[in-house]
Amino acid sequence: MKKQITLFLFSLLIAFSFLSAQSPASYTSAEIFLRLKKLNVLGSVLYIAAHPDDENSRLIAYMAKDRLYRTGYLSMTRGDGGQNLIGDEQGIELGLIRTQEMLAARRIDGAEQFFTRAFDFGFTKTTDEALKTWDKEKVLSDVVWVIRKFQPDVIITRFPEDSRAGHGHHSASSVLAHEAYTAAADPNRFPEQFKYGVKPWKATRLLWNTFNFGSVNTTSDNQLKLDVGVYNAILGKSYGEIAAESRTQHKSQGAALTKTRGQSIEYFTTVMGNSPNSDLMDDVQTSWSRVEGAEKIQPLIDQLLQQFSLSNPEKSVPGLVNLYKELSKLKDGYWKDLKLKETQQLIEACSGLWLEATVGNGYAVQGDSLKITFSLINRLNTNAKVSDIKVNGFDSSYQQHLDYNKNFNFSKTILVSDKKPITNPYWLDQEMSIGSYNVNDQTLIGDAQSKPAYEAQFQLNIEGQDFVFVRPVQYRFTDPVRGDSYEPLTVLPPVTARMDPELVLFSDGEEKTFEAQTKKQTNKNIEPKIILQNTDGLNVKQSSIHNSTYDYSAKPVKTEQKTFSSNLAFDQNGKPENAKELKTISYEHIPRIDYFLNTKIKFVIADVKISGKRIGYIEGAGDKVPPALLQMGYDVVLLKEKDITPAFLKQFDAILTGVRAYDVHPWLQEKYEVLMDYINNGGNLIVQYNRNNTVNGAKVKIGPYPFSIANARVTDENADVVFLKPEHAVLNFPNKISNKDFDGWIQERGIYFAGQTDPKYETILSMHDQGESDLQTSLIIGDYGKGKFVYTGLVFFRELPAGVPGAYRLLANIIALNRKKGF
Repeated sequence: MKKQITLFLFSLLIAFSFLSAQSPASYTSAEIFLRLKKLNVLGSVLYIAAHPDDENSRLIAYMAKDRLYRTGYLSMTRGDGGQNLIGDEQGIELGLIRTQEMLAARRIDGAEQFFTRAFDFGFTKTTDEALKTWDKEKVLSDVVWVIRKFQPDVIITRFPEDSRAGHGHHSASSVLAHEAYTAAADPNRFPEQFKYGVKPWKATRLLWNTFNFGSVNTTSDNQLKLDVGVYNAILGKSYGEIAAESRTQHKSQGAALTKTRGQSIEYFTTVMGNSPNSDLMDDVQTSWSRVEGAEKIQPLIDQLLQQFSLSNPEKSVPGLVNLYKELSKLKDGYWKDLKLKETQQLIEACSGLWLEATVGNGYAVQGDSLKITFSLINRLNTNAKVSDIKVNGFDSSYQQHLDYNKNFNFSKTILVSDKKPITNPYWLDQEMSIGSYNVNDQTLIGDAQSKPAYEAQFQLNIEGQDFVFVRPVQYRFTDPVRGDSYEPLTVLPPVTARMDPELVLFSDGEEKTFEAQTKKQTNKNIEPKIILQNTDGLNVKQSSIHNSTYDYSAKPVKTEQKTFSSNLAFDQNGKPENAKELKTISYEHIPRIDYFLNTKIKFVIADVKISGKRIGYIEGAGDKVPPALLQMGYDVVLLKEKDITPAFLKQFDAILTGVRAYDVHPWLQEKYEVLMDYINNGGNLIVQYNRNNTVNGAKVKIGPYPFSIANARVTDENADVVFLKPEHAVLNFPNKISNKDFDGWIQERGIYFAGQTDPKYETILSMHDQGESDLQTSLIIGDYGKGKFVYTGLVFFRELPAGVPGAYRLLANIIALNRKKGF
């Protein structure tokens, strides 16, 4: 039983520690009063879906802040396979961003956030593919683990288990929820989890939150209905307004919502368990009567509510301390532990306590020292004193009575052990499987993020009761624009390294140069010796060393096409140890994200010929095509709005628009005539995929002849590709394209193909997913005047950074379309 209590309290501490990843949390008296009311509510709801932003934000906010249930959202994936509207991060990087956006959303709507180890490998049309790729039993065990830890009374899914879900990840999330509902209660399923403190758990019911999206309406009048659009007078907002604020945190997806007010009906149908008659919590006891021996608890909470003072919340502290003592007398159990934690948080909030542990730099280095400054203020004259402050085993021996509104500050320097793990998202510590992350520590599974690098434990006595308040050690600084700011503290290795560029293309056997750049993160005298591993197939020479930069040149030994990676290692007493590259993602709406990868360089040996030299590129929603074009041998100029003039465009052999460029640059529609004139005079305009032909509801002209953009795609990256016009220039010049050029593609063939097209456009390729009809509009080409127009949904933005040789060869042919005569 002790293990169970420790595990549960630990998870709560972590959840609370990250309520404010960028700045410490503070609460108004109105919010405190709402949290007081929550003490009398003993119910829990777990919402389950597939991705960040799949959740029903309005319903979640209503459950957490109106019904005051413990509310959680379990997302199967971190959204790694989606598109990115704010930058060029893809894959695991995008998953890191969307994880933090999810946590920002939860700080607004009041729910908790969980994830499985499933990787968002991109759009899939079938449930079976999703479950197979994720490794069904592995991810099912994660869902069961979260259910057993969270112990929901009611589980709600966003999607059905069939095609009405929209795609395979959605439907698979509901299949897993359905099976986990039963498996979580079965002691014979995943019994290895029990040694970590959980026990079998049977929720009262599993419901499906039906919907009316577009042409799919799964609601009906005989379903359970709930109005979640009501107004919360304590917060001064409706749940439609709170939901919009929460949803708008998903900025990388452009998922902002308009705030709504007034009635909003949600519908539910029963999947498993007892069907409710009038409420989600029918047959669930949500008062203190569900806890043995808790007869004294509700009267104490009712008294606190009756006597609560908005202007003097500190007057509630003695009563809350008394409540804490009574809760401590209850038998060990889930609700005892949860309500003890909630009561302690209220004691802190009502006391006006300010407790923080900060550093003057966002980075600490293994083997170096770290100066931590502790700040404490008793702002509402509560009877409080400090008995000790500890940081990850380091004891400050600090004792102090906290006088009213007086600042207490002191600093302590600790040693960062050379064995201290570097700060990394826990799910990136091990190599991935094809469709899921690998995490060996069972207690971490489900957690939204890793523990902080360091935590401070403030041991206080308040009104005669001892408490421990946990704070992450954070980097505090004053940003000249944002003002007082907080960011995470990251532990670094003594030396990091990176390769520049990260991908080298050998297109005709020529010699290429690249660099290994090392950076000492410590002042200690360290001179790492580097080793470039796995260079078979290349003749590599190290030419010079300057300012910790190692210059290399390389030439292929053989000309056969292949893609491979070479690792950079440090020589540690004759043993190679993988060098680590520090990568940082920084956006204003989320905390700084640091993570480490093994330092690698990707080599691509491919027979790629180009025709034409100068490329104009209009960046879209974020992709890494321009660096690939440079590797191919083109001169690339990034174009801005002011550059789109007839005189300036004359210099370019081709102009490419990045993915979703027309979605994110409204000014492009104003440049339509200029771009058409460029084509007419012999230019080549290549438009990579956009999601639709409208911007802000208005129709946008993209090509010289009409065509629509459809949500049509081929998700099987290995789907057969048929050449409709094998003699067309795009398949023959300057590279002879064959089916082998479609080998090794990742994630998908293409997305957002053209829909209805004018007859003046030629279609070149045909492909389809299993069981579906052919799609022939992944690549359309139109002659206009002396030039060419191309629209393509082929995912070059994924294939080029992945080093797929055929993608380079085909793109070179598309760029050369206006260069070759006679086709």
